[in-house]
Amino acid sequence: MSFVLKEKKEYVLLLTLNRPEVMNALNLPTLLELQQALKEVWFAKEVRVIIVTGAGEKAFCAGADLKEREKMSELEVKNYIKTIRDTFTMFEDIPKPVICAINGYAFGGGLEMALACDLRIAAETAKMGLTETSLAIIPGAGGTQRLPRIVGKAKAKELIFTARRIDAQEAYRIGLVNEVVPKERLLDRAFKIANEIAQNGPLAVEAAKFAINKGSEVDIKTGLEIESKTYDTLIPTRDRREGLLAFKEKRKPQYMGE
Repeated sequence: MSFVLKEKKEYVLLLTLNRPEVMNALNLPTLLELQQALKEVWFAKEVRVIIVTGAGEKAFCAGADLKEREKMSELEVKNYIKTIRDTFTMFEDIPKPVICAINGYAFGGGLEMALACDLRIAAETAKMGLTETSLAIIPGAGGTQRLPRIVGKAKAKELIFTARRIDAQEAYRIGLVNEVVPKERLLDRAFKIANEIAQNGPLAVEAAKFAINKGSEVDIKTGLEIESKTYDTLIPTRDRREGLLAFKEKRKPQYMGE
């Protein structure tokens, strides 16, 4: 049985967490399958955008598999949390844009996974929250760092301190998700956005992700230097020349990622 289903449509790869009977909770095999799926397409030209979602009607991901964790020693728990953290960092570091289609509950590690993605689209029925303090721990897979960068420090503290669960509309209001759509339209909308991205120059999109991510970690002057150096890497590419030629000839460009 695969804990992560893979489906490719043109330039878009759909990854589906496949443990609906436990609300797609993250056990170690699921994390390792996610890592492998990302490694397989890290440099693949035939994949330009990734979508991640959850199987079933209830949940995107309810977080870590607590039944698995309760059997672990303290050292095993530390290693397990590191594996979760490393997996989510891969979503952030992979050059290709990652869209999270939040189809239901996204709690704890489930929301932390979504935070590591580039865009988040939520179904109207989605609920989400960093609920770790209710279990006498803190978010350990990036939540204390990524949530403040997305919604601001004060709101992040409120949500983490209270362990409060919010609905999709509130998530949209505070900037946690990009869009809220009816559940039956969630994947269609995710694919529409993915295809809009995929029709652009793939090297340019990857460069933009790199410049935004790295630039947001430093002061503006250093960020502008990162932008400039990243721009320079695109000047000699075939795609840049194709974009200019297509504009001149008034046709759709044929980008090859070269």
